[in-house]
Amino acid sequence: MLCSFFWTIDVSATQKAIPKEVFLLLIPFIFAVIPQFNQLQINKINKYYAYGFVVFAVFFILRAVIRFIVIKDAAVFFYHQDQDKDLGLIPKDLNAIHFSVFSILAYVYFLACELKSSWQKISMSILLVFILLLSSKNIILVTIIITIIYLFYFAKSANRMRLRNLIVFSFIIISMVFFGRIKKRFAAEFQSHTAKSLSHDVIEGVPEGVHYVSVYEAWNQDKFTPNDYFPGTAFRVYQARLFFEFLSEEPIFCNGFGLNASFKKLEEKGQKYNIYQGTGNDDGYQNKNFHNQYIQNFSELGIFGFLILVIMMFISLKRSVYNKNFIHFTFSIVMISVFLTESFLWRQRGVVFFIIFYCLFMFRNTTQSKINTTLNGA
Repeated sequence: MLCSFFWTIDVSATQKAIPKEVFLLLIPFIFAVIPQFNQLQINKINKYYAYGFVVFAVFFILRAVIRFIVIKDAAVFFYHQDQDKDLGLIPKDLNAIHFSVFSILAYVYFLACELKSSWQKISMSILLVFILLLSSKNIILVTIIITIIYLFYFAKSANRMRLRNLIVFSFIIISMVFFGRIKKRFAAEFQSHTAKSLSHDVIEGVPEGVHYVSVYEAWNQDKFTPNDYFPGTAFRVYQARLFFEFLSEEPIFCNGFGLNASFKKLEEKGQKYNIYQGTGNDDGYQNKNFHNQYIQNFSELGIFGFLILVIMMFISLKRSVYNKNFIHFTFSIVMISVFLTESFLWRQRGVVFFIIFYCLFMFRNTTQSKINTTLNGA
């Protein structure tokens, strides 16, 4: 990212982006010079993080209850605030997708506790409800998959309690499917060939009578109109299409455009394809990032920036499986998944969250852990 300053096509944009990305350098440096954590210390950090996030969840749920009493609108319980309406479970600036990512790591801490106390069961239930209310389809699906994996493969009682786990899991799925607004968010994605979407929409508050762009149209159509609305998945397909066009038209394979410099090119493409340019209330589609961290890295940092990210995630996943650390495994799966639908590391909170937990899991004192395991076994 720092090196891209020397070849960026937009020096000003790269300069502004570097301060928020500098944590990718500073935090690993701090972890490299402090004594490495053993597994007991990491478990304590995960515990404090999990209970801390329960406090967040309780606060926002109670806030929603109070707002519902005052406003009488159930929308205060779901997702984040709308563009023009003061509704939603959390404020828009906090972002429901990001908060869902933060929440699932806390949820998994309690899930992975083999002998759960009453407080742990309550805390896990609160976080699960909070994740469902945040209504991020991607994270809800990941939560379901992660819960299945734990109940059937990681839990010590998995072999003798598969039937019970299946019943519990089925109850969770049925509850989720028939839970009003959440059901609506999933069902809306499959109503017609023009409204399919498995990821959140980047522009909210769509007026009546717009044309919903299908995935096929997003990939193939030569021209759009300001009346064309891109559902979440269609928009990401459109952005991927632009990336491959850049790859064939621009010399970006090795170096990329430079950190945060792709916006200039995305805006040019948006004008070429005549997509919705926005009004005074929103930015339009041409000012959105790729909403895909892998593509974002490739387009702005070239093949080496892309490979660095892929290798980091591969090593993280491999290490989590080798150490049989379910929380680390969840972190790896969630990050790999969210990078497919969000440019997560192009937000400061995403950078800080990712690199702290990456270092926490990757820089633990494995030697001390083996000694502790041996002593415990003895």
